[in-house]
Amino acid sequence: MSDSDGASAASAVALAGAKGGRTAGARVALIGPPNSGKTTLFNRLTGLRQKVANFPGVTVERHTGVAVVADGREVPIIDLPGLYGLSPRSEDEQIAYDVLTGRRGDTGKPRAILLVLDSTNLARHLMLAAPILALGIPTLVILNMADDLRNRGGRLDLKALSSELGAPVALVSARQGEGIDQVFEYLAGQMPKPAPVELPILQDVPKCREWAGRVGCEARYRAPAPPKWTRRLDAVFLHPVVGLLVFLAVVVGVFQTIFSVADPAKDGVDWLIHLSSNWVASILPDSLFRSLLLDGVWNGVGSVVVFLPQVLLLFLFIGILEDSGYLARAALIADRTMARVGLQGKSFIPLLSAYACAVPAIMATRTIENKRDRMATILIAPFMTCSARLPVYTLIIAAFIPNRPVLGSFLGARALAMLALYVLGFLAAVLTARVLKSSILKSGRAPFLLEMPSYRWPTLQSLGLRLLDRSAVFLRRAGTVILLVMVILWVMAHLPLIHGHAPGIDRSLAGTLGRTIEPAIKPLGLNWKVGIGLITSLAARETIVATLGSIYGMDPESNQLGLERALEHDLTFGGALALLVFFAFAMQCISTIAVVRRETGGWKWPVLQFTYMGVLAYVGAFVAFHLIR
Repeated sequence: MSDSDGASAASAVALAGAKGGRTAGARVALIGPPNSGKTTLFNRLTGLRQKVANFPGVTVERHTGVAVVADGREVPIIDLPGLYGLSPRSEDEQIAYDVLTGRRGDTGKPRAILLVLDSTNLARHLMLAAPILALGIPTLVILNMADDLRNRGGRLDLKALSSELGAPVALVSARQGEGIDQVFEYLAGQMPKPAPVELPILQDVPKCREWAGRVGCEARYRAPAPPKWTRRLDAVFLHPVVGLLVFLAVVVGVFQTIFSVADPAKDGVDWLIHLSSNWVASILPDSLFRSLLLDGVWNGVGSVVVFLPQVLLLFLFIGILEDSGYLARAALIADRTMARVGLQGKSFIPLLSAYACAVPAIMATRTIENKRDRMATILIAPFMTCSARLPVYTLIIAAFIPNRPVLGSFLGARALAMLALYVLGFLAAVLTARVLKSSILKSGRAPFLLEMPSYRWPTLQSLGLRLLDRSAVFLRRAGTVILLVMVILWVMAHLPLIHGHAPGIDRSLAGTLGRTIEPAIKPLGLNWKVGIGLITSLAARETIVATLGSIYGMDPESNQLGLERALEHDLTFGGALALLVFFAFAMQCISTIAVVRRETGGWKWPVLQFTYMGVLAYVGAFVAFHLIR
């Protein structure tokens, strides 16, 4: 790479938004090994100017954003999947390789690269620098974790390393915001490039390792010592017995907090929804539009929105555990359990993300090289309790289980019931995986390699962006899928007209549909109103809450009771338990079915998966109802 090449490419980056618009495709690629802080830097550079979509033709997610440089110009950035080298073994690594080498026409070859490496782990991470620099694309080498390097007594001669690499080097802390201005300067084309050096042939792994070691020596890099408290914490968290107990204690604490802390916030949101509903009712004349707005939108969509505090609190805890470095330890502990059912620790990461949503979890299985392990993970991912189940669980538990202590203030009856449902879904996943891996998807044990990141304090910015993103997803579903279902339900509840007037809910099209399927669900202790909710929940699981809120709101006998009281009045405890078990097992999500079909290349596996989970849900609910009765 010559100085003129570097300068011209940097100028091209700076001119990306010179005319007030954005250039097509990705102009800057952000790349780095896993656990290098790449995503934190991406969030720091782009803020809220981000978009998540899939690469065309595949289900690997593409994170794009816009960095605004000092003079207001916009530079598009694409955050590529993490990888350790340019010899792709999985789908996401292949995507990163194709983008960097210009093989994907939908993104275009990047004009520049931001290469993020962990400054406390250069001996291993510099292995990626060699093939990246060999691409000949102007690259800024960003050594992240500057605060950790300094606090642990490490030292690095940036000038010598930059000269050795033949590329500009910036020492930053994406978490603290330290040194980020150097990255913006590079994006604006203002950062000087050092004199070029003759690089060895870098595609040979032994040569690469030798080169990385030589750079470490000649650049006078002193590797930081592992923090004592990291070693002490790992001695506890990675202990085969104590580590598991700590993990269980963390999980119990999370669920207890969801009920003890989020309940007041939920009541506050519920109060605001009722206040706004009363205000709308007072200003609108009695009409079909008023009925649609109040009975369809406010009673329906509002019944789901009130659970936003619980969902956000769950994601807050997940974010804290992930950003702190603890979840990587949990994955290592889980590898022992995965091995017993024939899976590997790599399956833990997709299964963990399934607690948010099964759709991105199934996409995340692309990182699993073994195709049979990947298929088994796809088939069991929907058993993990996703956030869409949380409103259903919270509603029914709050209606039927008293808020009594079980282990003092540490664990209450409601938190215990919630934990039991999560465990139920996990056990179903584990047993299903065991059956699959011992029969149709049998394969050998694959090695599990995982780099342990240092423990770090999560930042408010990272957690805040995560919660804003989850809020947007939750409210978008409430404002699109659930809203559409509620409008259709309201229309069906007001037809057919009798002498120009809407019939009662029980004599409407919706009521007729519910009563048609009632004989099939009556053995579960469920009535026709819940039956309507089971049908609408195929669009999205939490839609059943909106459906029941709308139905009970339109029923003169229950519209003053509130949804929890109406359910308590309408169902037995056995029926409520059966409904919980049904949702713990059933695959009530069209989006998940669609992505499984796309991932597996046909309808055979999703049909088998939907049927198996549906039968298991029905049988489980039947057993639960009759045992309680």
